[in-house]
Amino acid sequence: MIELAKLSLTKRSRLTSVLGLALDGSRLEGVVLRRANGAFQAQHPFSVSLSLDPLTAAPELVGREIRNHLDANEARERHCVVALPLKWALTTHVEVPAMPEADIPSFLQIEAERGFPCDVQTLHVATSRCRGASDKQHALVVGIPKSHLATLEQVLHAAKLKAVSFSLGITALQPPGSGSDGVLALAIGDSQVGLQVTAGGGVAAVRTIEGAFETEGSQRELKTDLAAREARITLGELPAELRETVRSIRVFGPRDLAQQLVDELELRLEAMGLKADAVARYGANEFGAPLPADTTISAAFSLAAGWLGGRPVCFEFLPPRVTAWQQMSKRYSSGRLRTVAAAAGAVAVLVGGAFGIQQFQLVRLQRQWVRMAPKVKELNEIQQHITQYRPWFDERVGGLTILRSLTQGFPEDGAVTAKTVEIRDLRSGSCTGTARNYQSLLQTVKRLREMPGFAEVNLGPTRGQSPALQFSFNFVWNEGAIRAN
Repeated sequence: MIELAKLSLTKRSRLTSVLGLALDGSRLEGVVLRRANGAFQAQHPFSVSLSLDPLTAAPELVGREIRNHLDANEARERHCVVALPLKWALTTHVEVPAMPEADIPSFLQIEAERGFPCDVQTLHVATSRCRGASDKQHALVVGIPKSHLATLEQVLHAAKLKAVSFSLGITALQPPGSGSDGVLALAIGDSQVGLQVTAGGGVAAVRTIEGAFETEGSQRELKTDLAAREARITLGELPAELRETVRSIRVFGPRDLAQQLVDELELRLEAMGLKADAVARYGANEFGAPLPADTTISAAFSLAAGWLGGRPVCFEFLPPRVTAWQQMSKRYSSGRLRTVAAAAGAVAVLVGGAFGIQQFQLVRLQRQWVRMAPKVKELNEIQQHITQYRPWFDERVGGLTILRSLTQGFPEDGAVTAKTVEIRDLRSGSCTGTARNYQSLLQTVKRLREMPGFAEVNLGPTRGQSPALQFSFNFVWNEGAIRAN
């Protein structure tokens, strides 16, 4: 478990430039940041929409698409820091009792196993600790699925990039401070709103607000009342000694949407005495060096500037680098080395023989192909004519296909049931229903996300109590993923 990851300053000092990337749904933002003569220089900023999902599409294809965008914007930097989508993060809050410092990591490991709805071994976990006014410690444990991180590394490798840091964009925009005052930060993204509470020298809460946007045609409307209500709920769930330290609200995002949200927050949270502001620019010398004039605030820029400026990363999710020699040294002891070498020699002989047999079969098949190639060519030409002149029609039943996939994702024991299903343009839809408990609901959403065809499944707010927990979720359907499988 990583405790406020302390990154190697020696490694950072070797880099004078880095590519900052921020992934938010299908939106990818980036900027190349250089540090020269004691000042930052921003180059080649870009913001693009990816046509392929980095988690479900082939990593080689996604990497090639990212590489094409980078080449189009003349971004040649190889080393990159990446802001992960906040919706990948699972969180649990732990109250740390008085104990020796050396025992706290083990205690947090046990609490993570109890708090997460999945096997903690499948997660890359990082923690941030806060200290309240009574000197009591609290810890926020954040986990990212290792499979997501491995897939992202493959995508970046295919894009000819080398990651030096994986973190959360909202913690780069609003890092935890050393003062006693806490901050509620809201980051307006492409399809959701990120929320973070910093207090007591650490991060006390971090989450996404799903369903915060309504899209009608090409217009996107922010549901400020929903965002403000969820922010108030999050503050209410915090321990009192941390909640009482929160004095201000900072909103990051497009200026018009940020100001709308600020107005709603001031109206809703006026009784709590919180002051809300839309953050329009970076502070002077915020990253330890002068910034370019009129720098646009973004998670990609903040993460890159923090990395080059030596700011500690609050949550670090980059998997550790393990060389092949380290793996071999850890796996085999010196007493077994001769046995392993003999076994390796035997395997090499068997593999060589297998390759010889395979080569013989390839030669024989190649001769058969030479004899049948003219007939195959003739049949292909006939098939092309048939395809050209026959009528075209679509044999797919899109709506039933979506309903069947939804049905397969729900448990057979009736722990989660659907009441209404709405399908819009065979591309997206929503579902409402009831669940016996929140755990069964989370498992159902997880199964749907892993099924081919569902590009996105976003869980909305829940109401009621077990065993009649009311829920709703939205989904995006990708017919191409079904065909690919």
